[in-house]
Amino acid sequence: MDQKILSLAAEKTADKLQEFLQTLREGDLTNLLQNQAVKGKVAGALLRAIFKGSPCSGEAGTLRRRKIYTCCIQLVESGDLQKEIASEIIGLLMLEAHHFPGPLLVELANEFISAVREGSLVNGKSLELLPIILTALATKKENLAYGKGVLSGEECKKQLINTLCSGRWDQQYVIQLTSMFKDVPLTAEEVEFVVEKALSMFSKMNLQEIPPLVYQLLVLSSKGSRKSVLEGIIAFFSALDKQHNEEQSGDELLDVITVPSGELRHVEGTIILHIVFAIKLDYELGRELVKHLKVGQQGDSSNNLSPFSIALLLSVTRIQRFQDQVLDLLKTSVVKSFKDLQLLQGSKFLQNLVPHRSYVSTMILEVVKNSVHSWDHVTQGLVELGFILMDSYGPKKVLDGKTIETSPSLSRMPNQHACKLGANILLETFKIHEMIRQEILEQVLNRVVTRASSPISHFLDLLSNIVMYAPLVLQSCSSKVTEAFDYLSFLPLQTVQRLLKAVQPLLKVSMSMRDSLILVLRKAMFANQLDARKSAVAGFLLLLKNFKVLGSLSSSQCSQSLSVSQVHVDVHSHYNSVANETFCLEIMDSLRRCLSQQADVRLMLYEGFYDVLRRNSQLANSVMQTLLSQLKQFYEPKPDLLPPLKLEACILTQGDKISLQEPLDYLLCCIQHCLAWYKNTVIPLQQGEEEEEEEEAFYEDLDDILESITNRMIKSELEDFELDKSADFSQSTSIGIKNNICAFLVMGVCEVLIEYNFSISSFSKNRFEDILSLFMCYKKLSDILNEKAGKGKTKMANRTNDSLLSMKFVSSLLTALFRVLLWRYTSIPTSVEESGKKEKGKSISLLCLEGLQKIFSAVQQFYQPKIQQFLRALDVTDKEGEEREDADISVTQRTAFQIRQFQRSLLNLLSSQEEDFNSKEALLLVTVLTSLSKLLEPSSPQFVQMLSWTSKICKENSWEDALFCKSLMNLLFSLHVSYKSPVILLRDLSQDIHGHLGDIDQDVEVEKTNHFAMVNLRTAAPTVCLLVLSQAEKVLEEVDWLITKLKGQVSQETLSKEASSQATIPNQPVEKAIIMQLGTLLTFFHELVQTALPSGSCVDTLLKDLCKMYTTLTALVRYYLQVCQSSGGIPKNMEKLVKLSGSHLTPLCYSFISYVQNKSKSLNYTGEKKEKPAAVATAMARVLRETKPIPNLIFAIEQYEKFLIHLSKKSKVNLMQHMKLSTSRDFKIKGNILDMVLREDGEDENEEGTASDHGGQNKEPAKKKRKK
Repeated sequence: MDQKILSLAAEKTADKLQEFLQTLREGDLTNLLQNQAVKGKVAGALLRAIFKGSPCSGEAGTLRRRKIYTCCIQLVESGDLQKEIASEIIGLLMLEAHHFPGPLLVELANEFISAVREGSLVNGKSLELLPIILTALATKKENLAYGKGVLSGEECKKQLINTLCSGRWDQQYVIQLTSMFKDVPLTAEEVEFVVEKALSMFSKMNLQEIPPLVYQLLVLSSKGSRKSVLEGIIAFFSALDKQHNEEQSGDELLDVITVPSGELRHVEGTIILHIVFAIKLDYELGRELVKHLKVGQQGDSSNNLSPFSIALLLSVTRIQRFQDQVLDLLKTSVVKSFKDLQLLQGSKFLQNLVPHRSYVSTMILEVVKNSVHSWDHVTQGLVELGFILMDSYGPKKVLDGKTIETSPSLSRMPNQHACKLGANILLETFKIHEMIRQEILEQVLNRVVTRASSPISHFLDLLSNIVMYAPLVLQSCSSKVTEAFDYLSFLPLQTVQRLLKAVQPLLKVSMSMRDSLILVLRKAMFANQLDARKSAVAGFLLLLKNFKVLGSLSSSQCSQSLSVSQVHVDVHSHYNSVANETFCLEIMDSLRRCLSQQADVRLMLYEGFYDVLRRNSQLANSVMQTLLSQLKQFYEPKPDLLPPLKLEACILTQGDKISLQEPLDYLLCCIQHCLAWYKNTVIPLQQGEEEEEEEEAFYEDLDDILESITNRMIKSELEDFELDKSADFSQSTSIGIKNNICAFLVMGVCEVLIEYNFSISSFSKNRFEDILSLFMCYKKLSDILNEKAGKGKTKMANRTNDSLLSMKFVSSLLTALFRVLLWRYTSIPTSVEESGKKEKGKSISLLCLEGLQKIFSAVQQFYQPKIQQFLRALDVTDKEGEEREDADISVTQRTAFQIRQFQRSLLNLLSSQEEDFNSKEALLLVTVLTSLSKLLEPSSPQFVQMLSWTSKICKENSWEDALFCKSLMNLLFSLHVSYKSPVILLRDLSQDIHGHLGDIDQDVEVEKTNHFAMVNLRTAAPTVCLLVLSQAEKVLEEVDWLITKLKGQVSQETLSKEASSQATIPNQPVEKAIIMQLGTLLTFFHELVQTALPSGSCVDTLLKDLCKMYTTLTALVRYYLQVCQSSGGIPKNMEKLVKLSGSHLTPLCYSFISYVQNKSKSLNYTGEKKEKPAAVATAMARVLRETKPIPNLIFAIEQYEKFLIHLSKKSKVNLMQHMKLSTSRDFKIKGNILDMVLREDGEDENEEGTASDHGGQNKEPAKKKRKK
């Protein structure tokens, strides 16, 4: 039969073929086709023949075709056919589909849809036919019966797609079904159907199946719905990341982790690559991505950003067109995140309202960590972002050339955190990705070398961390470091020291690098520039420290700190120790030559030798012999000659120019330290060994010399140095300059000898008497210099010489004194002491307190991690018995104990008579309490006790001391904001201020509230007034931040088309809190705008803060304009707030403006007529400054009222009924007043003209006055 059909089909006309086909029974054709196809015979020719004999013009032919289609689809789906035959059959069916009439196309499509919904597809091959059917259907113009109605072909297609997308999809056909739609012409609405369906399938699919589906979605997005596709992908993976992190950090051990970490990261990496590739082909997709993530920034960026979206953005930076805007977006997000964190940390009010969030910085570091899973496409973006953050937010220069550089751990500034984050990104990326290492190192070194004039400490720290991480790995990049060495002589000394210190581990593993450095340093040693020679000395000293000679003491004995990586390197370089000796002695020879150079170069040597000895003990002999021979040049060996030192030899005279040649004090300081170290460290280890006599001779010689200098210095008078009171110390004469240099040398020598005698004293009385004698010599000279500097008003008055006392000596003294300070101050009341003997200046008690205050603040600022130890050391209880219990006592408990002692002292002081009240002591006590209160945990009962105690002090004590009041009030506010919002406190204080200063209307008598006795006539303005206004400003800033956050959430919800009716429910507590804050602040301002404030900063600040108040109210009104449609109106408490602003604030603001303007007029036209022009000008400037904020305030009020009118219309609530009409503020020129003023000015001018010879010169200022 098949042959018959084929032979008939070969004829020119199809008539016979049609007749033959009509004679066949229903199942014959389908059976024939099935047998042929299953046997693997060529079914294509047979199918063509059947189609040829079944034209769609006749009904029989059409039905035959329909049956053949159904049969073929079942055949292909059965899986019984060979691949080639199945493809050929589908190809033929595709070609013939457009011949079908509309109704049959609808039937065929419905067959497919029901097969998909029922899950009856076997291999999904036949799905390739569905897009052709849908496309053919869309071209049909006639109306078709569909369901109960009649639709056009296009509408039928839309209904079919809707039905298909609303049904169930088997997960194995999701990719095919999505892919199929790219071949169907779709409207925007239809694309949205398909995209939503495909996105909803993500969660039901295996992880490995998602990348191909994403690919198909991205292809489909070229037809529309780009935003939905991107949002859906980002939302899904962000949620998956979050779930994955929770599973990994969960306390309970999960039996099954949903997704292995590696697999998830690989899938994410593939998807990011797909998206970047799609963006390269379709820039609109990229614009949509940036736009979507920018919108999130308006509110809370951490809600919109996730590790996945950040990784995606970083990958997009590889596309030139988007690079700048993406990096800018990330940079802004980072800083905004840190600013939000800073705001949250400073306010308990915000912490209670805003839940803990993840920060952008954490997410970026997570991306770095995840990038280990072959995310090479992210690394370049990470490196660029890291450097942008470091460049933009590194330490900045200030005007006097010094740089602002504070340690990031101490500072909470967002910029410094951002810079630190940049460094962390680069360091972590460097550790993970080998291919990017060279580029990071090169960029860091470039910045170090080329930015010599700007601060680069952050880059040097990064370089140090990179080298420390892997000195051996960096050998491959050694050429870059060697190139940087060539610039050493052009770099500032500090940069050279830090750069060499950073690369020092590399010098140990790379001989070639070390040799190239030595060549550079030798050249620099003989350079013309002084800085270059100092850099050479710094470099050589560093080499001496770090290249150990065989037999040197171990690092533990020398208290040397080396990193782990450096210690590893040392293990390999043991054989070098002997070579190091020759190398170090060569360097010592080079350095000896420096002893004939300028004082600055010698000084560097003296400051560095002690460190060299501690690190490289075998060089002791060489170093100390050098120092001894240098000292002998300036030492007077005869024991009876005074003074013992040749100061003249230390000074260089070249014509009129006199300068210091030998910093003798630093030489002695170096000798004293080296000697003490040698005695304590080397000699104990040598006992029992036979040493050559000459080796020990040098230290005995030095001891004798120092002993002799001490004795003779004590005997010497200032006259012996020619430095008595009659000597000339002026900076204008050469003798004066010389005497100043000598004086500083003698003072330095005294300091060195004080420390030397203390170190060998063993606390003997005779030695301490010597120390006091040396100190008296130092003090006499210091007093003479201060006295002369005070008289001469020379620049010397500003010069302070660095102390030569070592930290070890100072800390030994302080350790001895500290307990005495604490015990003495807390045990002996000042009043008792003051009735007895009192020194000139401060009392001992006050000095004790000052010492304590400085120690507390230093520990807090520089030794934060050691606070627990510090507080434990303050505890004078028996350590042995309570050591175990000791460990359980918290910082808060220990701090509270110390606080109680100082609270007692302050109470004693406050209960004393007014004439006995010591303002300085009270101020210091409050400063100490402020320092200690920062260590209390805000949630602890001790903190609450401290707050209530401070509040009680402010309420019950009335001292008319502005500074004491300010510091105590600052303490109260700093405690209050860590506990709850200070708005009630502000309201009470404003009532007190109003009561004391009176009303702007003199006829009104204000009732005095007296909440806080600390507020009195003397302190109310400006002290307390400015304090409360600055606090109110902070509260407004917090409220403004919350409103911006709410607005951001609303705009995101609107964009993502979520159920708007539910959008406002989670925000209700926040809205309520905002309205409460603004309501209480409104009553605060209500009091202050009625207060007769004195002219000056109080009025100025109040006007500015009122302007901010109205701006914040306007922001809230605009927020309600956004949400009132969905939430069905505005809350009642918002209406009350508007009513309150209309009745209690706006009218009073206008009265206050009139009060300020009247006050300024009275200043202009009363007593100032008779004053000098300078005084008039000053008064005018003050008036101008005070009235400048007035137009801004009026504009802010009018803007507020304008948006209230909009809100009234939108919410159908008349909010303007509580508002009085604004004062008419026109600019009408009142002729009579103008004439009067001009006449008065003219009279003034005539008077001044007759009084002065140059009357004409006075006319110009008068014109200016008229203009005003």
